[in-house]
Amino acid sequence: MNAQSLAGLPADRILKTLRTYRQGPLLTVELNLPEEGNAVGDAMLDDLLTVLDDQDPAVRVLVLAAAGEEFCLGGDRREFPRHLDADPAGGGIRVSGAKALRVCEALTANPAVTVARVQGRAVGAGVGLALACDLRVGADTATFRLPELALGVPPAWGGLLPRLISEVGVARVRELILTARVFDAQEALGLSVLHKVVPREGLDAAVMAWARPVMRRPASAVRVTKAMLNSLAAPTRLADVSVFDPELLTAILTEQRHTGTAR
Repeated sequence: MNAQSLAGLPADRILKTLRTYRQGPLLTVELNLPEEGNAVGDAMLDDLLTVLDDQDPAVRVLVLAAAGEEFCLGGDRREFPRHLDADPAGGGIRVSGAKALRVCEALTANPAVTVARVQGRAVGAGVGLALACDLRVGADTATFRLPELALGVPPAWGGLLPRLISEVGVARVRELILTARVFDAQEALGLSVLHKVVPREGLDAAVMAWARPVMRRPASAVRVTKAMLNSLAAPTRLADVSVFDPELLTAILTEQRHTGTAR
């Protein structure tokens, strides 16, 4: 549900970086910085937390969508040097990383069924946001990339790595992370990064094909079933060290600042 398909609906809320649209038990949260490729910065993380923390219990399905041509081009790297200028010890990066982890955990543990609607490019943090959702549909022209290593940082954002390993498998994730190559929607489908691939004009129909039956189910049964699925997936992430993501990213970036090797 992009800006075009939602044009006839009044926005439920307009925040600095997001718009939300409410259709009964269906809530669409639209990343709304298309001129910046919907890059995730502190303002977007704050807005996402505002929406997720205040979510109406009557919401049964939450769709994470994006305005413009791209789903999300990753984290806003322009903020890293600003954070380090303000606090060379990396306090700002640490706080930002903690927010990213909270956002992704709020999507995963959300009582509603969460659906990522992906068009264009999903890069780094954009892949992380999509993976935090229960179901993921992508346009057949969508592409994906995990460029962190090529950018000189570890894949330590929002619990991305353990989620990716849990969904895809360590052998395939190793290759994607170490090469930082682009992969297309059909490969993403084969890797379970996506559950469904459709033409871009079919994205909304695909979302609704999932949403309608979910919204007809008893809310308590859906909520408990989702909690069961999350709990049963947990053993595959016994070594989940996502809590250290903010510290890892801070350590690498502060070291690069001190040694002059930042990219």
